[in-house]
Amino acid sequence: MKTTSSVVIALAAFAAFAGSANAQVTTKPAGKLFFEGDIVKHNIMGQQGPFCVLQSQFKRGEAVAWRMRVIQANGTVADNTVLKSLEVELGNGQKIALTYGPHGMPPTDFFWAESWQIPAEFPTGSLGYKVHATMQDGSVVTWQPFTRAASQLVVVAGAPAMAAPTP
Repeated sequence: MKTTSSVVIALAAFAAFAGSANAQVTTKPAGKLFFEGDIVKHNIMGQQGPFCVLQSQFKRGEAVAWRMRVIQANGTVADNTVLKSLEVELGNGQKIALTYGPHGMPPTDFFWAESWQIPAEFPTGSLGYKVHATMQDGSVVTWQPFTRAASQLVVVAGAPAMAAPTP
């Protein structure tokens, strides 16, 4: 009886861990492309920095920048010759096309990026997003970052801090 109970408990624990591991597959279809990226505060003239710094909470009027690198299963970068397009889909359905290119002066890296300025009347709260990669053959791979509300892109109340005027 004791052995049977132990086996049942072990199987239940295994099933729970297996279910959570499957829930962590964040690309559909899995294994075709691998995504790495982040969201940062984008430079808006007159606003106070720092810019290009990791951030998940943004005020209305600030700009969110997505920086994404997509890797193929063979380990090579999926640039604009491999992907027809890469777009962010916000939790409200709005889509933002990213472009591939150099970043930095002089360029130190190449990746997909674009920014979006949050409208003044945009609702506050957790917004979230997904990224859709369309291959040259028309097939689509979708990636979604962490889905915990506190880890998602969040719009908060308030106005952006403005930089001090330069004399």
